[in-house]
Amino acid sequence: MTRFLPVFAALIFACSVSCRKTAEKAVLSAETAVTKAEDSVRYAKGFRIENGSGFTRISVLNPWNGNRILQAYVLVPRNAALPEKLPEGTLIRTPLERTVCYNSVQCSFFNEIGVLNTLVGVCEPNQIRMSQIADAVREKRIANLGMAANPDIEKLMLAEPEAIFATPFEGTDYGAVIRLGIPIIQCPDYMEQSPLGRAEWIRFFAQFFERNNEADSLFRTTEQHYNETKKLTVKSARRPTVFSETMYGGVWYLPGGGSYMAKLFADAGADYIWKDDEHAGSLGLPLEAVLEKAENADFWLIKYSSGNALTYNSLKSENSNYALFAAWKNRKIFACNTGKIAYYEETAVHPDRLLNNLAAIFHPEIHASAEYSYFENPESDKNGQF
Repeated sequence: MTRFLPVFAALIFACSVSCRKTAEKAVLSAETAVTKAEDSVRYAKGFRIENGSGFTRISVLNPWNGNRILQAYVLVPRNAALPEKLPEGTLIRTPLERTVCYNSVQCSFFNEIGVLNTLVGVCEPNQIRMSQIADAVREKRIANLGMAANPDIEKLMLAEPEAIFATPFEGTDYGAVIRLGIPIIQCPDYMEQSPLGRAEWIRFFAQFFERNNEADSLFRTTEQHYNETKKLTVKSARRPTVFSETMYGGVWYLPGGGSYMAKLFADAGADYIWKDDEHAGSLGLPLEAVLEKAENADFWLIKYSSGNALTYNSLKSENSNYALFAAWKNRKIFACNTGKIAYYEETAVHPDRLLNNLAAIFHPEIHASAEYSYFENPESDKNGQF
């Protein structure tokens, strides 16, 4: 098969040049009339949707450089004639029928809007906790493209995707993938600072598959459930204190006060110990600094990935200083084993479920039990799993 690759590569290149020329003819000026989508984006800060005559323009904002545009996409239905005037952007014919995803969260959004069947390739399938994808990769119906940072170019070419959904990082590019001429749809959804902001990216993904109505309905349900839980917890006079995570490589990485998790803690009715910090990313602190500020905190939340369940004793064995925290002494630690639970995939799309879990932990008087369980007390599971 490999002896045909040079010819195939030439065809891909020729096609990409042709597609670019078509796009260049269609792309005129940014002055082409566009209007905001009727059901406008309300929480997400990373993208904008504008409707024009015969097209939709989606702008992805650069999360590392103010409000500058990282990339723009001009969507035109594949069964419609190309409008004479289009704004600037990468031309995409919709709905997409052959796609590649670089990470598991993108697959979760695909699953939610019912377009997993378009996948022809994924990166790092061992990190994707969806049985239908695992089965398809094993049966070679979906190509295993290897690491997202350095995907297998040969396999990517053979998969013949119409578009690649990728995760951008500051200071990095897509290497040899760019030279294939396949449109790269950049998805910095992970940079959103609010839970509902990230969940609203379902509207972004839906645009490329003409699943807008379904996405709007799904997001409104998520928004409703999230706000219903938040409304109950914010009324509570009692706000327990909380901190999170553990040491890694001699550094304790905690969510900044302006982060996604800090927002979730607040909406769940808790006072995050570092709530006054303004960082949207992580804080890297020495153990002494964490102990000084969080020693008497009511709750301690931990995410970990292991084949063995976390226990209070295993935590103490890992670092004897952990036993100095009041949350360890009072058995108020709640842990989530992300190696067994699809925490990142599910909570990005459904923060309402995580909020439900956290509210039940912080305010059992309001939420007698959580409908969804990601974090559990190691000593509360009767089966001994945790």
